[in-house]
Amino acid sequence: MSIKFRLTVMSFLQFFVWGAWLITVGNYWFATKQWSGAEFGAIFSTLGISSIIMPALTGIIADKYINAERLYGFLHILGGLALLYIPQVNDPITFYWVIFAAMLCYMPTISLSNSVAYNILKNNNFDVVKVFPPIRVWGTIGFIAAMWLTNLSGNKASANMFYISAISAFVLGIYSFSLPKCPPQKLISEKATLAQKLGLDAFKLFGTYKMALFFLFSMFLGGALQLTNMYGDVFLSEFGKMPEYADSIIVKKSTLIMSISQISETIFILAIPFFLKRFGIKQVMLISMFAWVLRFGLFAYGNPADGLWMIIMSCIVYGMAFDFFNISGSLFVETTTDSKIRSSAQGLFMMMSNGFGAFFGGLISGIVIDTFFTSDGVRDWHGIWLSFAAYALVIAILFAFMFKHKHDPNAVENVSH
Repeated sequence: MSIKFRLTVMSFLQFFVWGAWLITVGNYWFATKQWSGAEFGAIFSTLGISSIIMPALTGIIADKYINAERLYGFLHILGGLALLYIPQVNDPITFYWVIFAAMLCYMPTISLSNSVAYNILKNNNFDVVKVFPPIRVWGTIGFIAAMWLTNLSGNKASANMFYISAISAFVLGIYSFSLPKCPPQKLISEKATLAQKLGLDAFKLFGTYKMALFFLFSMFLGGALQLTNMYGDVFLSEFGKMPEYADSIIVKKSTLIMSISQISETIFILAIPFFLKRFGIKQVMLISMFAWVLRFGLFAYGNPADGLWMIIMSCIVYGMAFDFFNISGSLFVETTTDSKIRSSAQGLFMMMSNGFGAFFGGLISGIVIDTFFTSDGVRDWHGIWLSFAAYALVIAILFAFMFKHKHDPNAVENVSH
């Protein structure tokens, strides 16, 4: 079995674990358990908190104390145990703490999976830049496959989604122990300060106007990403409450429809080098922000009948909204920060978007929807999506006027090839 194939299996399972429940948990929460929206927002904030505190800690452990592939395996097995327990939970507070435990284990495995793959590929003399992206694409395919399995097996509102996720986590955890060894590199100097060990020296980037603005907008857009993950499938499923739409494919196969977003994501990845070289990072990020406006706006006016094309188009636009922000943002960090703190700066970018962005996006959106857009248990989805679209539009306009960056085609080309 080739090294590339073994890493492809790892990448596939890494995101299969997540895709089995992330998009459909709202249906379980609202339709099956009938808990409140404000508490649901808190559930998604666990992704943010975990992204803030765990990757740096596990990174230090893998660098100094334990093989990365073993730590990766242990975390998946522990996370699987938490997921396995979720169906036994019958109150939202306990659910919060159990899913929080699962996310404390899962979120650091995203960066660890990259570290393991990079390490193994380099040790086997592969060109990481050329070989890794095709491997990583299978992660998105795994996410899509899990979404389809959950929906087609009739479990998009069932506790079985957590069993599917838990079993795949156990399989991945055990499988990771068979991967080539990735021993501690001990790259962190014994003389390094605590701040340097934790990557906190990158926080000095907040002292520059451009980088401070960039990280601030990263947080705002990170919140937008959680809005669509949290409520997209619930929105489509609740068309079933209207008799004229109850038997539509949008309602019956809502998770499959949502998976168009991930399929689109794999396609737009291929377009990024062209857009970056032609328009530059600022323009590409602006395109991403206006794509978020379209994503939410099309949902606001879409329906399973004459508005079906809007829902499909919204899912297609998602690929541009997600990829153009995340990848171009990562390249911006790569090309504008000192090499000594570049890895820490990338971690800071992820912390602001997947950490604080996810935390505040999940928490605040749940409260806002419960307070202003819910009456007698019925959600005003038209108003919800329009408010999200307005949020994204304000961010785009502010970014256009406040963020200053000169496009250098050569710098982008050097990084993206």
